[in-house]
Amino acid sequence: MKSVLLLNGPNLNLLGQREPEIYGHETLADVEALARAACADGFDVVQKQSNWEGQLIDWIHEARENAVGIVINPGALTHTSVAVLDALNTFAGPVIEVHISQVHKREAFRHVSYVSKRADAVIAGLGVDGYAAAVARICKLVG
Repeated sequence: MKSVLLLNGPNLNLLGQREPEIYGHETLADVEALARAACADGFDVVQKQSNWEGQLIDWIHEARENAVGIVINPGALTHTSVAVLDALNTFAGPVIEVHISQVHKREAFRHVSYVSKRADAVIAGLGVDGYAAAVARICKLVG
């Protein structure tokens, strides 16, 4: 079975509770279910979330050995973390950056993404459906 790593960064553990007018009412469990449903045969999703930058980096490093692709919503680390970018640059497979909201319609600081400098694609503004689109794309790319 080929694994797609689905990483969520800071504050996404509160998905469904935090600012539902921006992020919706779906939870991380809902995100995982959507992502699993989007998997092609022979693929699985491993979903992880952390509020700690170092933990996300450790998981990206581990993915070098056990994942064929990474779907990542780094939360606010998108706009601040060169360390996450550097970790993603060590990963050989496809990386797709996902944002639930349309970040380009929000505050100016959200328009800058360090992760985008490594991402093979960026999905923003599709709500949690963006995760399913990202997983489906990785399955197609590495099929």
